[in-house]
Amino acid sequence: GDKAFAQFLSDEIKEEKKIQKHKSLPKVSGGWELEVHGTEAKLVRKIAGERITVTFNINNSIPPSAEEETQEEQKPGEQEPELTSTPNFVVEVIKDDTKQTLVLDCHYPEDEIGEEGEEESDIFTIREVSFQPTGESDWKDTNYTLNTDSLDWALYDHLMDFLADRGVDNTFADELIELSTALEHQEYIKFLEDLKSFVKCQ
Repeated sequence: GDKAFAQFLSDEIKEEKKIQKHKSLPKVSGGWELEVHGTEAKLVRKIAGERITVTFNINNSIPPSAEEETQEEQKPGEQEPELTSTPNFVVEVIKDDTKQTLVLDCHYPEDEIGEEGEEESDIFTIREVSFQPTGESDWKDTNYTLNTDSLDWALYDHLMDFLADRGVDNTFADELIELSTALEHQEYIKFLEDLKSFVKCQ
């Protein structure tokens, strides 16, 4: 059984490498620096007196609905539809002269993806906003968190503009999907390779 499994994995790895679009990770325009730690990626950008970081994790970032439909409808020999990774991402704005970090929790609404024609709509939304003490890794549940569901739309628009002024806009969000998808695929191939070595290991 293990031999067949290892053979299957070898073929799968070959196939996946064939369809891999990016041999190296795509860049995000606007002077963002990328750090990757396993499945977590961090983009950092410094502008006058501020540091902006965007963090996301590729785990569970591929919407589940895409998987189920393809199995039945796929005709033999057809290319599988491309899976797209749309992770939640957290934007932190750190001002040099304050001890607080403004944290904006953003996500891609499931129904918005791939709907062309509506140029006006943003492809990502802000879900929550809070202040956290700068430099502390553990966020406190005792800090007030603003949920945007019931927010005054004018305030919400200002928050979106605030992000856009710092380079987090639709273009950025598009490029983040591209980066995340490439990273997810790269990690998937690495996982298959690790699994193959593991299965072969006597």
